[in-house]
Amino acid sequence: MVGAIPARYGSTRLPGKALLPLAGRPLIEHVYRRVSRVESLTEVVVLTDDERIVEAVERFGGRCELTPGDCRSGTDRVAWAARRWSAAAVVNVQGDEPLIDTGELGAMVRHLVEHPEDPMVTLATDCPDDLFGDPDAVKVVVSRAGYALYFSRAPVPFPRHAGHARPRLHVGVYGYQRRALLELAALEPTPLELTESLEQLRALESGYAIRVLPSSKPSVGVDTPDDLERVERMMRTMDDSGNHAAGGEC
Repeated sequence: MVGAIPARYGSTRLPGKALLPLAGRPLIEHVYRRVSRVESLTEVVVLTDDERIVEAVERFGGRCELTPGDCRSGTDRVAWAARRWSAAAVVNVQGDEPLIDTGELGAMVRHLVEHPEDPMVTLATDCPDDLFGDPDAVKVVVSRAGYALYFSRAPVPFPRHAGHARPRLHVGVYGYQRRALLELAALEPTPLELTESLEQLRALESGYAIRVLPSSKPSVGVDTPDDLERVERMMRTMDDSGNHAAGGEC
């Protein structure tokens, strides 16, 4: 199974962020090394549209593939590369997630192996009250069987009667059976996907089930200079295995 890390150079909010220095190394190197700790992954590869990222990855000894610049999304970039891979499944980790939980990635890999009938798997955690109404925080409503019913930037489910159901906060990491990944990438964007600007809705609208596994905490992505500083502070509290030391910032 392949761990794929899509990394564009032209990020809208933080251009060139994959190469920004973080604790003495490029951001993309931290993500690569983190994903490489997942023993059940047979290979890890960065997928990019820019030679500068290729050079940076090769400099620290990682594997990188150059992909077309016109890929519409990270998923499309992964699917473009996966057409040439023989792996039965792929895990997609964004190139701005240097603190992604390796244990939870491992759980996703095991699920894809043990449940080939599930075309797609992702993660979700408890949604803090202060993020319930935040459109940048994607919520997911999950069925009793553990599958996604809907993803939204809106506060769902609407709490008309408090205490009955709580939303989950989506953690934007995906695992795909290879066939499902290639099929989804070949589809045109769907109405709900375009309305919410959430590509996972393409899968739901097209009849693909998405299994939602539990995550212990929200992800900490890097989208702004403040995010970069926050992640660097968090790294100072971590031990060699990437876990927070007692009393460290969470």
